[in-house]
Amino acid sequence: MLLARAPPPPLLPASSSPAQSLRAFRSHRVPAPRAAADAARAVSKASSLPGGQKHKQVASVANPLVKHCVKLRDSAAYRRSFRRLLLVGLATIREICRLGFAAIDCLLLLDGVEVPEELHELSDDVVYVSATVMKKISGMRSVDSTEAIAVMHMPKHFCDLNCDDGGAGLDGLFRSPKRILVLDGIQDPGNLGTLIRSACAFKWDGVFLLPACCDPFNEKALRAARGSTLQLPVVCGNWCDLHALVAKHNMKMLAGHPETSTHGSQRSHTLSKELAESLMSESVCLVLGSEGNGLSEETVQACQLVSIPMEGIFESLNVSVAGGIFLFMLQLKQKTYNRTFAP
Repeated sequence: MLLARAPPPPLLPASSSPAQSLRAFRSHRVPAPRAAADAARAVSKASSLPGGQKHKQVASVANPLVKHCVKLRDSAAYRRSFRRLLLVGLATIREICRLGFAAIDCLLLLDGVEVPEELHELSDDVVYVSATVMKKISGMRSVDSTEAIAVMHMPKHFCDLNCDDGGAGLDGLFRSPKRILVLDGIQDPGNLGTLIRSACAFKWDGVFLLPACCDPFNEKALRAARGSTLQLPVVCGNWCDLHALVAKHNMKMLAGHPETSTHGSQRSHTLSKELAESLMSESVCLVLGSEGNGLSEETVQACQLVSIPMEGIFESLNVSVAGGIFLFMLQLKQKTYNRTFAP
């Protein structure tokens, strides 16, 4: 969808610090669009608005705000230290904001693009950036599909147990969990985001990320999750943390496992309607491992292995596909399942 063009904003100084730059973004929402100016004037002159307000612009990749945003995109540690994340793409921003969970610190728009109407009330801080800056921040070669980037607050229900200031405590996030998805070494951000999305869709209580998983606020993971990361409790921790959670809530531990694989004498159970129904009264913790490395030895020792029955020559499914099947079959309420598959 083409967006209307907005008037050109003034430049923000490249010498200011990230904190100064962010403070400078405090302004009221952008009013109705005016006639577009030529590119040269967009960089060098400001358009006066009613009340003396002005649009703001960053045109240099050396600006501290640009460096701050690039670090938010590239570094999980940096994101967690600031408790901020970067959303790239107008469609993604709109989808997440429609859910009502988002708090935007700063909305960066490509030069000349009007602030979308639905975002007027969600961000008072609007900064226009050049195509060069937009490509630098987004990491993309083209700005054809990157008209907007948002700096947003990390959700309060994200907790990193490896950090002292990891947000809400584990007990506050999982008070009486019935269904928890645990990811063991899932490094592909697309798979991780898709699994979080599926867990949210089937009303699981949260996601627990063991070490070696990619960051859930990786830009690709956020895009794949389609806003689910901002709705569902997500916890990063180790096996000791997970064992404590499982013991406290008396949870049964299952692990998705290829039917043809073997781990010593441990037998793999088959995922079925009967198995799912037998677990309806129990709290369940489902562990899924990476496609490359499979389940860790800790997972194999701690869990009952469950496989998806398949025919043909294929030994396994993509972890996000297999995970969707597990999450659907083992969801707490099976009304949809019974209605869909009843004879």
